[in-house]
Amino acid sequence: MRTPDPDPDGDFGFDDVPASQSNPAWLSDIELEEARRRLPMLYVEAIPVRTDGSGQVTAVGALLRSTPLGEMTRTVVSGRVRYGETIRDALFRHVENDLGPMAFPLLPPAPVPFAVAEYFPIPGVSAYHDDRQHAVSLAFIVPVTGTCEPRQDALEVTWFSPEEAGSDAVSAEMEGGRGTLLRQALAHLGLLR
Repeated sequence: MRTPDPDPDGDFGFDDVPASQSNPAWLSDIELEEARRRLPMLYVEAIPVRTDGSGQVTAVGALLRSTPLGEMTRTVVSGRVRYGETIRDALFRHVENDLGPMAFPLLPPAPVPFAVAEYFPIPGVSAYHDDRQHAVSLAFIVPVTGTCEPRQDALEVTWFSPEEAGSDAVSAEMEGGRGTLLRQALAHLGLLR
């Protein structure tokens, strides 16, 4: 999965105390590593889409990222669910973090995932792989209506037609098995051909 974790040192509270000290729900790097060795981590993933006036999906978004080794990969909006945070709030937070505050996601009051993906640190256990951890991810299709300006470590948001998004070429560029997840989203929408 290799989704970057937000930098808690850059998020200061009112007293200029790092978030890892001022927010008891935030784990330090050492605590996070320990938790990853012992527990599955809960994530949300969002496949951003654009729709026309009748609600038909016209474009599917994917983030372009550069790995620490300088490789270019594609991924979807993704991140951990914090202790005490609702799934809806986690989705909104990660869409805003990855696509910018002007993305304007259309989230229903009670989001329902189209898939549950289970990532393992050992390749081949499932279609999904994350060398850091065992993670369970709830995957959602999220229409966005605004301007998407990637933040965090994403270089750009690329919009594909549904046909392009389901292609072998795009699937091969997706990290951690997310090409499979993207195809599941297209199948859920009735757009996989």
